[in-house]
Amino acid sequence: MGIYRPGSDIDLCIQPESLGLTELFSIENKTRSHLMVNNQYRILLVDDDRSMREILELILKKEGYQVVCADNGKTALSKIEKEKYDLLLCDIRLGDMTGLEVLKASKKKNPHATVVMISAFASTETAVEAMNQGAFDYVPKPFDNDELLQAIANALERKTLDKEKRAIDNELKQSVHFGKIVGNSPRMRHIYEMIRQVANTRSSVLITGESGTGKELIAKAIHEQSDRVDEPFVTINCGGIPETLLESEFFGHRKGAFTGATADKMGLMEVAHTGTLFLDEVAELSVSMQVKLLRAVQERVFRPVGGTKDISVDIRIISATNKKLEDEVIEGGFREDLFYRLNVIEVKMPPLRERKGDLLPLAQHFLEKYSKELGKRVTKLSSYAIDLLKKYDFPGNIRELENLIERSVALSNTNILLPDSLAMSIHKKRWIEGVGNRRFDLDEVAHGVSLDNILEEIERAYLEKAMACADGNKKKAADLLGLSLRSFRYRFDKLNSG
Repeated sequence: MGIYRPGSDIDLCIQPESLGLTELFSIENKTRSHLMVNNQYRILLVDDDRSMREILELILKKEGYQVVCADNGKTALSKIEKEKYDLLLCDIRLGDMTGLEVLKASKKKNPHATVVMISAFASTETAVEAMNQGAFDYVPKPFDNDELLQAIANALERKTLDKEKRAIDNELKQSVHFGKIVGNSPRMRHIYEMIRQVANTRSSVLITGESGTGKELIAKAIHEQSDRVDEPFVTINCGGIPETLLESEFFGHRKGAFTGATADKMGLMEVAHTGTLFLDEVAELSVSMQVKLLRAVQERVFRPVGGTKDISVDIRIISATNKKLEDEVIEGGFREDLFYRLNVIEVKMPPLRERKGDLLPLAQHFLEKYSKELGKRVTKLSSYAIDLLKKYDFPGNIRELENLIERSVALSNTNILLPDSLAMSIHKKRWIEGVGNRRFDLDEVAHGVSLDNILEEIERAYLEKAMACADGNKKKAADLLGLSLRSFRYRFDKLNSG
């Protein structure tokens, strides 16, 4: 759509008065959301042909773009120095300088600037030079409006992808390894500082947090930052040893102390002498074992099973639990005096969903680890896989993420981890399971849904299921749903009134 006049100083002459508005803007009508997206972008339009400049400005503004114009190279350079633009749309021939000079200046000021060049004087050499100087595309005149707009859309899309990639790269570069701990979120930096402060004290430390948050890594980091680093780090899994063996595991036993005790055995508390004793899952200890442990924790003195003499040890005690020990104390499941002995200093580990800034560094760390272990060459995660990871809450925390990446690397057939390789419950998080085969797809929201209808379906399903479980007894069904009988009747009658 244009009239080219050979030999003219005007590269492309379009006569607006000869065109109707319908013909001038022959582009498809765009949705409001499309215009709002485009409105985020600022375009610097440089052309010394007033007619051409005005037409291009109209076309671009019609698409929703913010447009700033310059009628020559000098003005363009001044604007580039003062303001930032998402895209430079520049004619190759200007009155006072070439478009390539403006291109070079733009790239020097902002290396990530996106540039599209236009000109009626198209040549292979000029196009190659423009691309070599960093132009994204080169559009020869005369051009169709759609052709130019598509080139601009492609350039801005690439700019967005490049920006996302730089953000991801920066996020990965900012990762911090504190010993074997990966993460640089504010919560983790606070924990690192706590580790430094308490490492060389003798005070007992209680590490709390959900399963899979890395409590044992924190315990090891405290040990490794302390002056006991060259001494033993001994772990006792309090929930993994049968009750009948716990006392012997803790304190050791003497030959003949019980059936099967054919020789003296050193307890783990003695093995940890001069080092650190880590009591994992300490809340799983029985109350009777807590009584026996209390004296050892208070005085660092214990007596082996079947022994007659006390043994003194110099140990640092670190404990961990995924339970709220305060609640256990209130309910009588954990001794209050032992709780206070163990909880001199508390380190609270945040769940992964509360330290999402550490998600990518952790994923990349596990990706490198298992690529090496499994002999694969999976080097990075695709942007779509990253997006999927970020939308998932990881109820199993870091342990779940690690297992996920290990499985995904094992299943991957490419050097980039794709969403299809994430064969796990992450995909299922995008669905809410209903009754029978009914599923509520969260992606449907983008196309519009009736939330009232969805909530009504879910409520009906729960009410009917509760009635089935209660054999039709409304009082029992109400109790199952945590509702009063009156509230249950109101909801049930309302849904069944129609």
